[in-house]
Amino acid sequence: MEIVAAYKKLRREHLSLHREGFSLIRNILVYLLIFNGALYFLSVNDYILDVVYILSSLFFLMVLYFFRNPERIAFPDEDSLYAPADGKVVVIEQTTENEYFNEPRIQVSIFMSPLNVHVNRMPVSGEVKYFKYHAGEYLVAWHPKASTHNERTTVVLQTLKGTQILLRQIAGAVARRIVCYAKEGESFKQGQDFGFIKFGSRVDIFLPLDAKIKVNIGDTVFGNKTVIARL
Repeated sequence: MEIVAAYKKLRREHLSLHREGFSLIRNILVYLLIFNGALYFLSVNDYILDVVYILSSLFFLMVLYFFRNPERIAFPDEDSLYAPADGKVVVIEQTTENEYFNEPRIQVSIFMSPLNVHVNRMPVSGEVKYFKYHAGEYLVAWHPKASTHNERTTVVLQTLKGTQILLRQIAGAVARRIVCYAKEGESFKQGQDFGFIKFGSRVDIFLPLDAKIKVNIGDTVFGNKTVIARL
C-alpha cells in the first residue's frame, strides 16, 4: 500500500501533464516513431541507430518535462498572495501601471526559464474584471521594456475582499505563444490554472502599495506554493 501511495504522489507531483501539451506530445511521438522506424527499415548502421534512438528518447522526455503540471495544494488563505508561476523573482519595485490602474503600484516579476513549470495559477480567489491581449515584440524577458513592448496578456482580478491586482503574462525571446483562460466576469479559485506560456517566460504582478512583500529579488518561487505577498 505504501508503494501505491508513493506512486500516486509521484504521479500527482511530477508525472501529470498539462492539457496544452497533449496534441504536441502526440504529434512529436508519431513523427519520432515514423523517423526512427524508417531508419530501421533502411538498415542504417547500428551505431547510428543507437545514437538516434537515444537522442530521440531524450528529446521526447524533455518535451514531457516541459509540459509537466504538478499538483499544488496550498492552504487556502485569501490574505496571502501565492506565486502565479514557478521561477525566479527578478523585479520588486514601485512603478506606475499605465494600462488599467494609472497609478503607482508595487510590481513583482517572476522569470520562468525553460526548465520551470510553465503553468500560470491564480494567486488568490476572485473575479476577472479586465482582460486584454496585446500583440508585440519578443525581447528577452528580463529586458526593462518587455512588460510594455512584448506580446502579453493583462488580467485584472478583484479579490473576495475587493482588492484589485493585475497579472501580466509576457512572452520572451523563445516563448511564442501565450495561453490565457481568463475571461471578464469569470470567477477563479486560488491556485486554479488561468494560463500557460509555452517555452517562456515572465509573469508580472501589480499590487497595492500597502501589500507586504514576502520575497526578495533572486528568490526562487513556486506557483500556488510560495507566498509572495500579504494583502
